[in-house]
Amino acid sequence: MKLTKWFPLLAASSLMLTTAVGCSNGGEQSSAEASLAPVVEDNSPITIQYWHSHAEVQMPAVNYMIAEFQKKYPNITVEPVFQGAYVDLHKKLQAAVAAKEVPAVTNVEVSVLPNFADSGVFADLTPYIARDKVDMNDFSKGMLQAYSYNNKQFGFPLIVSTSVMIYNKTMLDKLNVKPPQTWAEIEDFNKKVTVKENGKTSRYAFSVPGWDTWYMDPWVSNGGGAILSPDHKKTLLDQPEGLKWIQNFEKWTKEGSMHMGYGKGASDTMRQMFLEEKVAMVEHTSAVLKTYLQNAKFEVGVSFLPGDKERKSHIGGAGIVMMDGAPAKQKEAGWKFVKFMTAAENNIKWAEGTGYLPTHKSVLATEEGKKYFEKLPQYKAVFDNFDNVVGRPQHPTYPEFSKKYMEVVGKMLLENGDPVPLMKDAVKEINAILNES
Repeated sequence: MKLTKWFPLLAASSLMLTTAVGCSNGGEQSSAEASLAPVVEDNSPITIQYWHSHAEVQMPAVNYMIAEFQKKYPNITVEPVFQGAYVDLHKKLQAAVAAKEVPAVTNVEVSVLPNFADSGVFADLTPYIARDKVDMNDFSKGMLQAYSYNNKQFGFPLIVSTSVMIYNKTMLDKLNVKPPQTWAEIEDFNKKVTVKENGKTSRYAFSVPGWDTWYMDPWVSNGGGAILSPDHKKTLLDQPEGLKWIQNFEKWTKEGSMHMGYGKGASDTMRQMFLEEKVAMVEHTSAVLKTYLQNAKFEVGVSFLPGDKERKSHIGGAGIVMMDGAPAKQKEAGWKFVKFMTAAENNIKWAEGTGYLPTHKSVLATEEGKKYFEKLPQYKAVFDNFDNVVGRPQHPTYPEFSKKYMEVVGKMLLENGDPVPLMKDAVKEINAILNES
């Protein structure tokens, strides 16, 4: 069982949490999958806790879903417990594991799932899925894969967003310009959209966030590079294909056609620049689309991320998982809750109430789904690329090593640093982290 420095509190308690997940990380059928008994209905009252990070604006949807669940399972009481932002929730989960008092069900942010799963904290849902014949093919393939690790399904996508290009459609229509679909089209887009006055940019063609590697990672793979080698033992960010993204970022920022925000307040600044028409197109999370629609004084459009060698976007947000240390009866009740929260029949209602994306293919053709897209036609760009929304790089130390190449972006922007030697230095640090894990 691997334990990283990022979760030191797990070390003392991880050995007791191996009954369902075990120490094996191979692709063979787990003993839990082979031996999980058929469910025996126990309708005696039980209470389970659902730890979450839902914002206050999402709570009406959460409370509605819990009420509907309890109509179906009146013997199961679900107590939602807000545990703060994702980082706070994760710290509290560590403490709960150490204290041997875990909730039955919890959210987990997508990038840290491998770390928890690798430490034996989450229940492997694979045997439950097989027993209850859950239709896994109906989920977006990439969204589902983001919550699996080492051939085991540890969770389901619930609070799902992806990065998209949000653009000023009114402006681009006047300029007779379309959002770039390929990297080759970006150069022409920049020339037609960027405005300079006295050598200084007064309108940027587009903006890419520099405050979170989630926004940068798809550019790496879309350019033909890879963050990790196939065996996950080293990073490939110093290879020619792995440097293309940041070399382009340097070129575009230096020529004044691309804006990047870095540091505290950068997200708000980028959003305001877009609303003030100082930038024509921004890469941002799909979760804030409604904010742009409500505040823009122009028509807003959405385009999928442009690609070069491939065209992918990465999943953000959080999934829903079961804690392996919960008592068996709580886990059975928790599994019912997980299934209900992520079921296709509840998918559109959940998406509308939270502002996040649907996760099932079948809902797109339903009457609810059609009405959803009538209200939010901008999301068509995402669902035209439904299976190109994929998981982030999966490694237990991703939250630690990803900071190293984000720092390279910061030095490039704030210190006018050359990103190529900076990245090669960062690669040495990243490889050291990988070798220690």
